[in-house]
Formats: sequence, structure tokens, C-alpha cells
Amino acid sequence: MTSEKPKSRLEFFTDTAPGAGVVTEITGGVFWLRMALPMAGLDHINLYFLRDGDEFVVVDTGLGWKESMDIWERVFADNMGGAHVNRVICTHMHPDHAGLAGWICRKFGAPLLMTMGEYFLCRLMAADTGNPAPKEGISFYRRAGFTDEQIENYKSRFGGFGKAISALPNGYQRIRENDIIKIDGSDWQVLIGSGHSPEHACLYNAALKIMISGDQILPNISSNVSVWPTEPDGNPLEDWIVSCHKLKEVVPKDTLVLPAHGIPFHGAGHRLGRLIEHHENALVRLYEYCSQPRRSTEVYPVLFRRKINDGNRLMAVGESIAHLNCLIKRGQMTRSITAEGHYVYCSIKTG
Repeated sequence: MTSEKPKSRLEFFTDTAPGAGVVTEITGGVFWLRMALPMAGLDHINLYFLRDGDEFVVVDTGLGWKESMDIWERVFADNMGGAHVNRVICTHMHPDHAGLAGWICRKFGAPLLMTMGEYFLCRLMAADTGNPAPKEGISFYRRAGFTDEQIENYKSRFGGFGKAISALPNGYQRIRENDIIKIDGSDWQVLIGSGHSPEHACLYNAALKIMISGDQILPNISSNVSVWPTEPDGNPLEDWIVSCHKLKEVVPKDTLVLPAHGIPFHGAGHRLGRLIEHHENALVRLYEYCSQPRRSTEVYPVLFRRKINDGNRLMAVGESIAHLNCLIKRGQMTRSITAEGHYVYCSIKTG
């Protein structure tokens, strides 16, 4: 995820973020649970649960680790009063969102609701746990310009996704664009975005003027949009920009956005506009920087302000390639391969 300068014109639900494990009632029957994350630069996630008559619906679950389980056990007992959880909805497949979905579903015998793209990719990636890094992945990062030491780091980290995922149920209920999910007699409309993940679901309630946005709209950071070895020529950044334009048109101005990271806020249209602008400006800088051939590992200075290290290198190079691939698809850049086997990118001069 790329950091940005603080943005104005957003109205926040509160001035102070609650502590880890604290439950805050947003409005009648909509609850916000904040949990800690063990990640540099991303130290928390917001999870939500919704009253549904005498029961509850959980939206996103946190990482599949014991600390999160312990917090949920307390929430089930104290905040839900021992009530039944009748559904678990995951906005997308990343471990901080779906990590405990399987555990909660099995605990309550509840169904899991996800989009098809997120459910099956989550299961596929979790199945890599314990396997060696594939040759496709090694080739991908060698072409990107990784050193031998960086390749070894990639190989040592491969399969970590599944370690933060409690096994998903073997069956699920598919949700699609514009589906209506009834919760406590109220309609929650499914809105789909793409780019950060393949088929990310947001939940919009027109009556309550609330949208649970997952990672699709965040107030202070831009969600990571990366190319991965599984689809090396993909163009997720264009998908992301298109999704931002779509949501900007359909989400009303008076909507309270409940994001996965940061504090709930009003100002979705403004924020989406800034996200679009952020990436379009990055594409302009990248085009200018690549007037001479550059490897994807050489373009970090025009895309990121933070230092690139072993902890964030895979996301950094993935996001760099996403921007480079976008320029290629727009007909503004070429890609060739050097004698050393590295991809280099060069802008197409016009005029």
C-alpha cells in the first residue's frame, strides 16, 4: 500500500481511533471492532458485525491467529451476549480479512458469503503452504531484476499466506454485483471492485447511508495494486482505476464509509477522486522517468516515498509492474529483455 499526504475534505466519525479489541457502535445494530495487525506501517484492521434480529452477521474476520480468536471469543460473549452468528461475509481473500472465516463458520455452523473470484483464489493460495516456490515465481522476480539474495528471500517467504488463514469451508454462498443481502430487515447491496484483489465486495445500505468498503476505499492510504507471478502480464491498475470511477458515480455523497483501515468517514466521492488522481499522476511520473530503459526495481523512487526492504519488496515490485503494465496496455511503453534476462521498460516517444 502506498502512503499519501493527508487529505482534506473528509469528515471523520471520530477524532480518535479506538484501541485494539474495542467495539464501537456506529449506529443501531452496526458495530465496529478494531484489531491489531503485526505489520509495519499497517498496524490495525477494522472489522464489523451487524445485528440480525436475535443473531449477528460478521463482516471480515482478522488474521487466523490466536490473539484474534481470543478477541472474537470475548466479543461473542460480551458484545453479542452469546447470540448465534448466522453468516460470515468476507469482502475479499486477504488474510487480515478472511483469516478466521473458516473458524467462525465452523464454530457457529454458519455459511460463508464471498464472491467466486475471492473464495477460490483464497483456497488456491492457502494450498501453497509448505510447497517450494514455483519456477514461474522465481523467473518472474529474476526478470524483474531481483538479486540472488532477494530471490532466496522470496523462496523463504513463499507459502506464508496460508499460515494466516484458518481453512475455509469447502462450500460457500456466492455473492455477485448488485445482489441484495437482507440483514435485520434492511437491504445491503453488493458493489464489486477490482485491482487490489480480483472481485472485492463492498456492502452498501441506502437506508442507513453506510458502506462497508473493505480495502476498496481507504481514507489515508492507497491499497496495494500489484502484479503477481500467477498473472505476470495482468493489468490490475486499470481495473482499479475503472472501479474507482464506477464507485464514484454510484456511492452517494452522504454515505458514511466504514473502511478496513483508518477511521470511518464521509466524503467517498472526494476520496475516490484523489485515489484516481494519485495513480494517474504516478503514471505520468513513470512515463517521464522511463525515457531511458529501466527495470521495474529501478522505478521505486517515482512511485514510493518509503524505503524498500525485505518486508515490503514483493508488494513494491508488484505495484511497480502494475503501473508499467498499465502504460504498456495504454500504448505508452514498450518492454524488452536484456542479455542478463531482465525486463526493461521504455516510454514510447510521441510528437
